[in-house]
Amino acid sequence: MTPEVIGMLMIAAMLLAIFVGFPISFTLIFLGIVFGAWGFGAKLVFYLMALQFNNVMLEQTLAAVPLFVFMGIMMEQAGLMERLFRAVQLMLASMRGSLYIAVLFVSTIFAAATGIVGASVTILGIMAAKTMNTSGYDVRLAAGTITAGGTLGILIPPSIMLVVMGPVLEVPVTDLFAAAIVPGVMLAFMYTAYALFRCWMNPVLGPALAEDERADSALVIAREFFLGLVPPALLVGFALGSIIWGWATPTEGAGCGAFGAFVLTLAYRRMTPGRFYQALIKTLEISVLILFLVAASNFFGAVFSRLGTPTMLTEFLLAWDLSQMQVLLIVMALIFLLGWPLEWVPIVLIIVPILIPALEKMDVNLTWFGILVAVNLQTAWLSPPVALSAYFLKGVVPQWDLKDIYIGMMQFMVIQLIGLVLILMFPQIALWLPEYIYGQ
Repeated sequence: MTPEVIGMLMIAAMLLAIFVGFPISFTLIFLGIVFGAWGFGAKLVFYLMALQFNNVMLEQTLAAVPLFVFMGIMMEQAGLMERLFRAVQLMLASMRGSLYIAVLFVSTIFAAATGIVGASVTILGIMAAKTMNTSGYDVRLAAGTITAGGTLGILIPPSIMLVVMGPVLEVPVTDLFAAAIVPGVMLAFMYTAYALFRCWMNPVLGPALAEDERADSALVIAREFFLGLVPPALLVGFALGSIIWGWATPTEGAGCGAFGAFVLTLAYRRMTPGRFYQALIKTLEISVLILFLVAASNFFGAVFSRLGTPTMLTEFLLAWDLSQMQVLLIVMALIFLLGWPLEWVPIVLIIVPILIPALEKMDVNLTWFGILVAVNLQTAWLSPPVALSAYFLKGVVPQWDLKDIYIGMMQFMVIQLIGLVLILMFPQIALWLPEYIYGQ
């Protein structure tokens, strides 16, 4: 049996093991050792594993992952999200659909602060669902705005997924951050426009707030809005701006952001020894999960490449004589389907590297491709049957029926697909900002 065919069997075994439910990291290491020993010898495969794990430990960009995770957890504990939501809600109290705007505005701001989808959806559900219920808002549209707003954290920088994707694509993380800003804001506007259009067509879906729920003083609203928006916006703007404009590396910017979030939590008197300990434990758990998986995936991918299967797949694709757009459509359809049963981590770390050689042969801009993958993977959080956002929301709003949550999410999944098509047809949506900043 040729090494290339062994590589195909390796991928098939990996997908089967993940679908069955085996732990991904240990599965990748085990399969890499077994199929590597089969394909090119046990001695070489162990050298390859040591080399790949060492390379991951020396990758400075990945040091930003725990720092950004800690920054997000600290911002969550500071309680700024709830304060900003209440302020926007009161500012737009007389407007139909005001709570939809409040949810999407707050989720866009805090997508840049947290970058953790599960945390965003959970907090949005806790603080918005009760008010939406008492105000008579439509459950399906409410569930859709909460879950769709929460998924923005996977795209809007500083996204942890983009930090991980940069070394995979061999693209500077700064380029991916700059390229993700316009698509992220565009999707947020599309969500808001859809919710407001539905309310305009049918005012029952999002009535104005009752008189007794409105603020007595504009000064109170202004104060809450200032305290809820300005500190996190300044922090995120400084950390992200220093990275994008080249004043700091992603790791240095993440360190400044983590320290700033710690100081903010202290300033708002939300820091206790117990909360700080829990934040460190959560940071450790999430970071170890991601970074160990990165190392395991790199080893698996190195074995796969050494077997020669990526070259065989590239030649196979090129033999079809397909256009660049046709190949991208096939790739996007594959990632969309894989996003239903799998999370973003195995797709970014295992599937994407397999596709890179063929994309490079066809002169596909990898920064643009990275943003296409990120927007595509957003749909995975809203696509039944897995749709983890649904379970996060159901956990904090048990009175909402799961069927209604699914129907609400799928409306916004269609909007995401429209956004994906727009970025596919007009690459400058993603590439304009990095070209403007870096002159590429």
